[in-house]
Amino acid sequence: MKLVERAEILGIGEYEPIRPAFRARVIEEKKARRFSIGARISAVFETHDSVLLQIQEMVRTERITREGAVLHEIETYNELVPREDELSVTALIEIHDKEEREAFLVRARGIESSFYVECGGERFRGAVAKDRLLEDRASAVIYLKFALSPEVAKRLREGAVGELVIGVEHDAYRERGTLAASVVLAVAADLKEPS
Repeated sequence: MKLVERAEILGIGEYEPIRPAFRARVIEEKKARRFSIGARISAVFETHDSVLLQIQEMVRTERITREGAVLHEIETYNELVPREDELSVTALIEIHDKEEREAFLVRARGIESSFYVECGGERFRGAVAKDRLLEDRASAVIYLKFALSPEVAKRLREGAVGELVIGVEHDAYRERGTLAASVVLAVAADLKEPS
């Protein structure tokens, strides 16, 4: 999938008029790629446009105008764009009660390394950047990459894999979810996009 390029990032004044329509379109696309892993984790597959929206919103919210700062946002968020034969997922631990959430995050330390995808009869472990790991707890927002084998990626693009399952195997949380056919179709379409 194509990385976000500097030429795509609009200045704040240029972005404001198109923002409502752009946000609405990308939010709808994200809905098609959203899923749950049990009751405590929701997740979404990232795309070029979901990352472009995040960058554009950061530039707007933080009022970023300095070129170096814009480039830093692009570099940082481009890490979320999936590369060839790769799935990129942002997982959110969602527990509304603050005390319960804090206790869970401490118990779930290391959960970031416990995610997997099952597809086409194979299992692929999620990878997370080491600098995103906390020493004393899990992060409530987890950025994951799943490198698929070329064969499974090809079969997924062709719609020939059957089920796509994402799960977590951690002492504090063991859940797995079979993705709806509509989510699998959206992911298959994303894999067809050129890098």
